Amino acid sequence: MVEEERASLPVSRARELVAVSRSGLHDARRPRPDRDAGLHAAIEQVVEEWPGYGYRRVTHELVERRVAVNRKRVLRVMRDNGWLCRVRRARVRTTQSDHGLGVFPNLARGLEVTELDQLWVADLTYIRLPRDFVYLATILDAYSRRVLGWQLAPYLDTRLTLGALERALALRPNARGVIHHSDQGVQYASGDYVARAAAAGLVQSMSRRGRPEDNALAESFFASLKEATASLARFIDDVYNHRRLHSALGYRAPAQFEAAAESQRY
Repeated sequence: MVEEERASLPVSRARELVAVSRSGLHDARRPRPDRDAGLHAAIEQVVEEWPGYGYRRVTHELVERRVAVNRKRVLRVMRDNGWLCRVRRARVRTTQSDHGLGVFPNLARGLEVTELDQLWVADLTYIRLPRDFVYLATILDAYSRRVLGWQLAPYLDTRLTLGALERALALRPNARGVIHHSDQGVQYASGDYVARAAAAGLVQSMSRRGRPEDNALAESFFASLKEATASLARFIDDVYNHRRLHSALGYRAPAQFEAAAESQRY
């Protein structure tokens, strides 16, 4: 109003009408800077690097980058820019549990995991290619969420899961007594896999049939993995194990969490 009438309205009269000081009136006439401009750029950089991050992980990533911010501001900026969308994922069947082979009881259900090499979780997923699929088998330490072993192949049989198991055992050779949890898929119930697990001293455990929530940790990892299928090896060995923040680990990466856990052992 003051700007519109400034030709005919003296500054003293304008101050009386809006009840502000002369300096305040001049401040009001100046355009205010966008206080979220810098934050917008910082969040955009994180979102482009980590497309699957929600506002909580984005906030912790910004704090790691020494950006002073709180979750409410991050949530508001992400909501205003449409960065809170969810990705729909198609499903491909990777578990064949109607095989007639022996299965193992669920030893992981209700288990409180308190240390490394107490519980390993194994599972399979697929990676979509332009014309086909490849399959991925992984084994994670349930305490640190670290990927201990993985194998990528165009086939879906015991060779796939055995490849992941061999990598895990090469990394953690003293596995005797570790609970190995998986679904009831034929790849984990086959004679070759059961024999190799037994030879390593692993105690096999299996989810209830048709209950993927019994292996939720592996499912969570696979959801994260879909973010980076173009660079799978780099994602697992570098990004996921050493850089990706996990809320369940106090917003630390698995390797960082393991280092802290190892230091407390001795």
